[in-house]
Amino acid sequence: MAEYTKPLPVPTHEDKEFWFAAKRHEFLIKKCHDCGAWVWFTDPMCTECQSMQMDWVPSEGKGTVFTYNIVYRNFTRGFTDEDLPYINVIVELDEGARMFANLVDCKPEDVNIGMPVELFFEDVTEEFTLPRFRPAKA
Repeated sequence: MAEYTKPLPVPTHEDKEFWFAAKRHEFLIKKCHDCGAWVWFTDPMCTECQSMQMDWVPSEGKGTVFTYNIVYRNFTRGFTDEDLPYINVIVELDEGARMFANLVDCKPEDVNIGMPVELFFEDVTEEFTLPRFRPAKA
């Protein structure tokens, strides 16, 4: 495996379950045990009812582009001019939670709000597998 020089996550108590599952190519998001709201993993409590009773639940990783930006100038460690441009998206998952990710296999001029996307996993190091999104296949 080639050396990966881009930023990697630093798992915390709140999200380590997510990263363990990603390594197994399993996508988990949190669901509130009390009100049923879907919550992205970085939130320690439900954003709807403030309950701390959250369960990790599998997701298919399908959704739509809620918003996006296209990066044309490199400001992030590990990225090179060959990586430019790249697309950052906030994906609204079918379950309702929103998450930040990279969109790949898509030209900047082809991305749009509402575009259907699907998750896939990229094994970037022996320790980390990252979730990425690409345009959904028709």
